[in-house]
Amino acid sequence: MRALGNILQLGLKELRSLYRDPALVALIVYAFTLAIYSSATALPEAPHRASVAVVDEDRSQVSARILDGLQMPYFMPPAHIDLAAMDSGMDAGRYTFTLNIPPNFQADLLAGRSPSVQLNVDATQVSQAFTGAGHIQQIVAAETAAFVQRYRGSEPLAVDAVIRMAFNPNLVRAWFGAVNEVINQITMLAIILTGAALIREREHGTIEHLLVMPVTPLEIMLGKVWAMGLVVLVAAAFSLRVVVQGWLDVPLQGSLALFVAGSALHLFAATSMGIFFGTVARSMPQLGLLVILVLMPLQILSGGVTPRESMPELVQQVMLVAPTTHFVQLAQAILFRGAGLDIVWPQFLALAGIGALFFAGALGRLRKSLQ
Repeated sequence: MRALGNILQLGLKELRSLYRDPALVALIVYAFTLAIYSSATALPEAPHRASVAVVDEDRSQVSARILDGLQMPYFMPPAHIDLAAMDSGMDAGRYTFTLNIPPNFQADLLAGRSPSVQLNVDATQVSQAFTGAGHIQQIVAAETAAFVQRYRGSEPLAVDAVIRMAFNPNLVRAWFGAVNEVINQITMLAIILTGAALIREREHGTIEHLLVMPVTPLEIMLGKVWAMGLVVLVAAAFSLRVVVQGWLDVPLQGSLALFVAGSALHLFAATSMGIFFGTVARSMPQLGLLVILVLMPLQILSGGVTPRESMPELVQQVMLVAPTTHFVQLAQAILFRGAGLDIVWPQFLALAGIGALFFAGALGRLRKSLQ
């Protein structure tokens, strides 16, 4: 009971220290609110109210069909300009896209001479330029093909594949981006908060106070693990309910309680990694560099950005020792596909084993550093 009391009081001390650190509090708030929103909406699936100007030197039926294809809400109504105003409009930032349809465009199409149109893109508008250029190319190709064929349609295929999208029928990128950003922020904050807590005590000289108190390194480490893990867990649950489900309107299929349980196991391993880095680094800048070196490969190679099946076999096997790999698998299975414990229990078991190993290694390193 005395040991449990020490762990409780040490954890409360960590919570009070975190409350008095406005920079870390601001980081937590940003990571689970604006960072989630910006990651989910940074690259839109389609352009939204993009400004377009058209130099129509043909004034034909096919050019009118192309202009009719540029519709709201993807594009603003096209502005008709002359050739002299095209460059000045792009330079002034009034238009994101300018389309130049040359003279005799329709006549060349009917004669089979494969004419071309010029599309200028303001690449400083990155979020609109990439997707908008592809949309305009598809509109031009579809309208000219329908005009040449004199009807809208396609030739019947010998075999037609009927595709059904499961779990995300409209392929909304924000659904994937929001949930995976929550997963990434859980790992990042768990490592940073626990490592920063240990370094903060070393910089403030309070680590010596702990050494003369009747507490053990195990109690010191458990106090930091439960306190920082609780902060991240509460923030992640709040982000899923308020930001992901409420703000971004992303449907979560599975049990939030099961996801929280899996997150707690992952935090057990991630906070142990933070303690280990806190014993290695001697200052906050060094901790930041260590986190960058470790966190980026963990997030990229764990399957949160691209599927693990697309990676080399050696990388897949090596990443099985990382807790993020199993956490990404169970989180996506629960939140995207509504999986239950009967499906994700191998990931739970792997996280418990990896977390125990990470905890033992970090505890040994902490004991050595305190000595």
